[in-house]
Amino acid sequence: MKFIELTLKNYTIVHGFDARNNEIIEKVEVAEFSKKLVAIDRIMSISKDFILIQYAYDRIIYWEYEEDYDQVKATLSKWH
Repeated sequence: MKFIELTLKNYTIVHGFDARNNEIIEKVEVAEFSKKLVAIDRIMSISKDFILIQYAYDRIIYWEYEEDYDQVKATLSKWH
């Protein structure tokens, strides 16, 4: 398994959908960024401000990340 080190902070967890097909979300704010190793095959997409990662039980999490978008994109493209 291949990993990328990212500096992550606040995040939004999508737990699924309710009976009316609305997303069930949980927003989490933390005091500071922290470094984490993320399995590359769990990354679903990246934008300028967020990286979308899939976790077990069909949960997805939108993380704020500190790195430069173009830097992350270049790193990920090396692995695919």
